[in-house]
Amino acid sequence: MTATAVYYDPYDVDIVADPYPTYARLREEAPIYYNERYDFWALSRHADVEKALSNWETFSNSRSDILELVKSDFDMPKGVMMFEDPPVHTMLRGLMSRVFTPRRMAEIEDQIRAYCVACLDPWVGSDGFDIIAELASMMPMRVIGMLLGIPESEQISVRDANDANLRTRPGAPMKVVQADKIADGRIYADYVEWRSKNPSDDLMTALLNVEFEDEQGVTRKLTRKEVLHYTQVVAGAGNETTGRLIGWLAKVLAEHPDQRREVYEDRSLLTRTVDETLRFEPTGPHVARWMAKDFECYETTVPAGSAMLLLFGAANRDPRRYTDPDRFDIHRDNISHLTFGKGLHYCLGANLARLEGRVALDELLNRFPEWDIDYDTAQLAPTSTVRGWERLRLVLP
Repeated sequence: MTATAVYYDPYDVDIVADPYPTYARLREEAPIYYNERYDFWALSRHADVEKALSNWETFSNSRSDILELVKSDFDMPKGVMMFEDPPVHTMLRGLMSRVFTPRRMAEIEDQIRAYCVACLDPWVGSDGFDIIAELASMMPMRVIGMLLGIPESEQISVRDANDANLRTRPGAPMKVVQADKIADGRIYADYVEWRSKNPSDDLMTALLNVEFEDEQGVTRKLTRKEVLHYTQVVAGAGNETTGRLIGWLAKVLAEHPDQRREVYEDRSLLTRTVDETLRFEPTGPHVARWMAKDFECYETTVPAGSAMLLLFGAANRDPRRYTDPDRFDIHRDNISHLTFGKGLHYCLGANLARLEGRVALDELLNRFPEWDIDYDTAQLAPTSTVRGWERLRLVLP
């Protein structure tokens, strides 16, 4: 590698702080990129990432979508939706879609709004507050708690346990001690046992009681271990990414006050604002895949067995796909993005994340039409799987 060659590293804190210049160089100079230090490949152009997401036969999820797990020596646990390809994935996802319904999510909108109100009202009249500590870090787990029926008293400890699974030391890969622990759901075991004896109108009760036909053609209910897997996937995925989205909404709109004023005056723009923020600052900047077959592109062969990163953050700003992609514009013609993936692994919680972002921004604007950011205390979270703020103080006029 020459001194002038582009270098990309998902653990490099300087790159993570502002990855977009590196993404731009990757798209132009190394659309298929190989990192020798960590032994992974990366695709950065929108068309290539989009095609890869739909090609599960080659870009496999069978070793998860986290680079450190793909690279690990562990066998992946069976029956975890994000660690499977068809036909098992098709069965698991179909089952999940039966209990994780739009109706169920819509029914909790009023609860989500009430929670935002309770978090934000105490800061009216103040000179500012940390939106991560006071809202973004708590709200997603509360929402998952509402869906699953987890008592409020247990939600903070559950959130912290989930976060700990995904944390990394700045500049270093996530240490994988037990692959099973990422999705085994053991922290929910006591609660699931209690809920099995105390059914309610929640997602957990639905998971415990749903009947389905498994890949062997047997009609049955989920085993307790399978219920725990599902619970962990729902809670873990919904917690980190949605919390980061709320932080990015606050930061990006502070830096685009004219568009913030438009949204304040016309709330029909809320959903567009959430999606443009997801394109402009994706909460999950990449996903990993395990290469099940050799893959040819740009006169390069990526060998089977390799680890591949699909760089959503680069694809979402590809000028081949978007006009003036580095400009935040809630009025752009096509706000579609790859942040939630595409194809059979498209994020099941995408609509829930949009709902939480929309409601949080709506209630923020109801109380605070204007705010600035305290950049001196702002701090990015140290994780290789999602990108967002750990501290973000809003300064109120």
